[in-house]
Amino acid sequence: MNRIEQAQEKFALLDKITLGAFVLQSDYSVLFWNCSLEEWTQIPRSRILGNSILEYFSHLNQPRYIHRLEQIFQGGPPTIFSSQLHQYIIPVPLPQEKYRIQHTTVTAVQADGDEFYALFSIQDVTELTFRVQEYRNVRDQALAEAEARQRSQEAAEAANRIKDEFLAIVSHELRSPLNPILGWAKLLKKRNLNEITTLRAVETIERNAELQAQLIDDLLDISRILRGKLGLNLETVNLGATIEAALETVRLAAEAKSIQIHLNLDCKVAQVKGDSSRLQQVVWNLLSNAIKFTPTGGKIEVKLQQIDSQVEIQVSDTGKGISPDFLPHVFEYFRQADSTITRRSGGLGLGLAIVRQLVELHGGRVWAESLGEDKGATFTVSLPALPKTLRLSARDSDLSQDSYSLSVPYAPLEGIKVLVVDDDVDTREFLAFLLEQHGAIVTSAASANEALIAIAQAKPDLLLSDLGMPEVDGYALIRKIRSMPAQPGKEIPAIALTAYAAETTQQQVFAAGFQLHIAKPADPSKLITAIVALVKR
Repeated sequence: MNRIEQAQEKFALLDKITLGAFVLQSDYSVLFWNCSLEEWTQIPRSRILGNSILEYFSHLNQPRYIHRLEQIFQGGPPTIFSSQLHQYIIPVPLPQEKYRIQHTTVTAVQADGDEFYALFSIQDVTELTFRVQEYRNVRDQALAEAEARQRSQEAAEAANRIKDEFLAIVSHELRSPLNPILGWAKLLKKRNLNEITTLRAVETIERNAELQAQLIDDLLDISRILRGKLGLNLETVNLGATIEAALETVRLAAEAKSIQIHLNLDCKVAQVKGDSSRLQQVVWNLLSNAIKFTPTGGKIEVKLQQIDSQVEIQVSDTGKGISPDFLPHVFEYFRQADSTITRRSGGLGLGLAIVRQLVELHGGRVWAESLGEDKGATFTVSLPALPKTLRLSARDSDLSQDSYSLSVPYAPLEGIKVLVVDDDVDTREFLAFLLEQHGAIVTSAASANEALIAIAQAKPDLLLSDLGMPEVDGYALIRKIRSMPAQPGKEIPAIALTAYAAETTQQQVFAAGFQLHIAKPADPSKLITAIVALVKR
């Protein structure tokens, strides 16, 4: 019996296992080739037995294999041809030129005398490897999803905390001005204050009412911005004049804290395309912010310059500065560096968020710089300069809000018949008193129906109507007036006066039939001037 026959008899049990197995003698000829290998490789044993394994798998002639096989043929310890080092020992072609992943162990088996055979046992770990990899992928995905959920939860909790803090601040800031307003109003009602104290009371009421109106305006601006309803009235804007106009509104606040404001304005910078009132609001917010956080005796510098195609406005102060942790969040909605009840500065923390949105609406950008707390801060607004060939003509003199002049020293309302429509009795009585003080002949109506009756009895020169009224609102009223069969109804100039500024746009007001929209609380001089301009037109 030759060696191949002896090997078939000796290793016959290896045909019954699911592992691949074959036996080599020291000259690398194959003495045994089991059924699993026949199936894997499609090489029948009748063809490979007695032949060199290197004729079929030449890679086994590599030094890393030869060295260890020589030790096996000398009766050395088992060795592992690890699948971590080599993807396969006996390659089995698969689709897309991939191979099975195998784990191969080589053991010395004694033959006759001092001779040893090399017994290869090959375990196919392809499916196991794929399952392990799939498990790892599923595990990694689950961990990533868990981390994402954790981040989302933390972000939601932070947003809720910021919202709660903001609502608390809103409540505090809106209620605080009411205390001196109501307190002084009750004292004035008793009529036992002297002239100096009375003047002080009126000034305090006016100051706190203006503060409350500014807080409400900030909330309405944020509401418009978030809903994408904030529009711009574009024109050619001289930023130097805009800065000086904004400075006039904060000069008294700066003087009260002995803060010096230095202007460094380059008069040669190009004009920009924008809404002059909104750009003035940007500068006003930056100046107000600087004054608020600059201590008594501090300094503020306002710089206007042009760098290539960009016009830059810089507002620098010697104030409390911005901590590195808060600097990335300084322009976010509802964020304040100090939101506790012990904070030193009032306000809603919306000013800088409004600044960023207004600047971006103008195609520009804004950023803040600070060396840290108590080291001052610099805010820079960069806007695209308007090429000379694209200069816009000044805005048409149509009566959109804030487009009429407020410089008229005397508003001649004598003989002008005004119909005031408002369901709130206090507002109605105040408007009637104000207009009559300026010579107007006022008819009051508490509802749209009363207004229609008054118009039928005598045509007014102007209609001043609230929008938010029960049953029939101001929109429906003006539509009925404009649809009257008689010509007089179509000719009455009309101003919409409303507290629902956040829910109203000028386009809606104009489309309904009004010529002008003014938000409550209306400035008396602005209202009188608007009436004069509209009636004259």
